Amino acid sequence: MDNSGCDPQATRRLSTSEKSMVASAVLAVCRYMETVNGLRHAGGRGRGRREAAIAQALADVCTSSGLSDAPFLLSNAIVAGVLPRDTPRWWMKRRTGGTWRDLDIVDDATDAYFHDKLRMSRAIFGDIFAACSPFIDRRLTHYREPLQTYLIIAFALYRWATGETFENTSSSFGIGRSSGVTVVTDVANAILATYPDKVAMPSGRRLLQVTRAFGAKGFPNCFSAIDCTHMYVDKPANAPSENYFDQKQQFSVVAQVVVDLDMRILDVFMGYPGSVHDQRVLRNSSLFRRAEAGELFVAELVLLPGGVSTTGYLLGDNGYSPRTWMVIPYGGTDQAGDIGLFDTRQKTTRGVVERAFGRLKGMWRLFLRHHKTNMDSLPQQFLAVCIIHNLLLEAGIPFDDSVLLEPDENGNLVRVDLGLQDPPRPVSQSGATDAALALRDGLRVRMMN
Repeated sequence: MDNSGCDPQATRRLSTSEKSMVASAVLAVCRYMETVNGLRHAGGRGRGRREAAIAQALADVCTSSGLSDAPFLLSNAIVAGVLPRDTPRWWMKRRTGGTWRDLDIVDDATDAYFHDKLRMSRAIFGDIFAACSPFIDRRLTHYREPLQTYLIIAFALYRWATGETFENTSSSFGIGRSSGVTVVTDVANAILATYPDKVAMPSGRRLLQVTRAFGAKGFPNCFSAIDCTHMYVDKPANAPSENYFDQKQQFSVVAQVVVDLDMRILDVFMGYPGSVHDQRVLRNSSLFRRAEAGELFVAELVLLPGGVSTTGYLLGDNGYSPRTWMVIPYGGTDQAGDIGLFDTRQKTTRGVVERAFGRLKGMWRLFLRHHKTNMDSLPQQFLAVCIIHNLLLEAGIPFDDSVLLEPDENGNLVRVDLGLQDPPRPVSQSGATDAALALRDGLRVRMMN
């Protein structure tokens, strides 16, 4: 259109009918978004009802009264928050509406907030939600609307991450305590069903990467390192207290964990009371039976000095006895020369287990503190957290070691108790086979060359 000779200001003015059209369009958007926000949580269950309500909202604004009230309704919509606001500037902290409400806000709940509350980014949470949903979807009944799957998974993660009581956690998410107890068990079982192979011994290309990494530390064909940690719990009901009383005079449950140099968890065995020795826990685990049967450590044969060969083994402390698949330090207080060097390097390499426990318990603090728990579901919950631990490692989620430092009674920062307990006495090596001792000697000689 040719605007020559016209007043430049006049060309920017809207006619009355154009203003009405703009107001009608904006009002339609406001009514649409108001309806969508109100029905957003209905999900697939009320899709037909939701579409009908949206269509009605759009039809309403075409009435003459809707047009006449458009400016008034538009201003109210903006003030009431129907229109989504921009993400707050970095110097503005959004007002909290409770843990669940804050996590549920789509427009500006940041990855930092998700990481603080659930130990992961929104994207990873979405992946876990999508994978686990088929196992925990609730069905609609005549009594009440079921809990949202999104809320259920977030609640379990929040419980494991903070270690808060069920009373506090359920209050933050607006659900009942009994529902919270059920939800945590359901989510743990869903994670176990969704990721059955996420905690497993390496094979194929991954095995080659693991053995090469340990080989660079002086331990060729090493699969992983093994150790036990204690989960501190309240005294289990109807159980003899002496069974769960460990050497630190606390009630606990033992968890045996195997990790590689990337802190990836490869095997978990949990459930024995805190008074049970690490060696006994090992002997009663499936790991021991598979290793003794020759089913577990089957890498390509490596020849060592002295005519010794190995297809794979673990690194353990003096709480275990030497075996053809378990290499422990020589021990003693006056080890010098190559024996002392071997013990130092073996202990340093095996230290990856402590770092893995630090990351695992530092992120999922329920397993760092004393807590009341169901002894029947605790092993499943811990294994589920180990699976998530591996998922977050694969995704590159960082961990801040400073959370493992807490002030003592004098205000000095000290490292928190990770539940690592030295064996009350080293396991005697007098009954070790010649082949087991020869494997350690071969590794020591090779390390010196």
